[in-house]
Amino acid sequence: MNISVDFTATNVEEGIGYWLRRAQQTVLHDFSETFVPYDLRPAEFSLLMLLANHPGIKQSDAAEILGIQRANFVALVDALQQRGLAERRKPESDRRVQSLFLTRQGTDFVVETSGKWRQHESRMIARLGGIEERDQLVELLTRLAC
Repeated sequence: MNISVDFTATNVEEGIGYWLRRAQQTVLHDFSETFVPYDLRPAEFSLLMLLANHPGIKQSDAAEILGIQRANFVALVDALQQRGLAERRKPESDRRVQSLFLTRQGTDFVVETSGKWRQHESRMIARLGGIEERDQLVELLTRLAC
């Protein structure tokens, strides 16, 4: 069987996936450099911020919002729990559900690290050219993701 593929039709540098990956690498590199002193990964920070804004959120809902598979999410919560930053609680109304909360230490940690996150975001917004460009990018990425 002879398959002919025309590789001249599209250059990889013109592909959406190529530039999304390059942008992701840039953002993750800056995030990692910013949060080295805190030993914090982006998924951990995202979960901590989610818990700060939605205390008592069901574990399954948090995983869905963050787009993290259940098995990976359990390990993520375990890691934050071991660090004393988050805790699981079973509500009296439904003992089958796991609700997630920041601990006092977790709340202090979010307060301390949120300033670093704002600095990181400001650098990324500046690279884009400003707030309007950030908003445009978020709108386009939302369309692509949904």
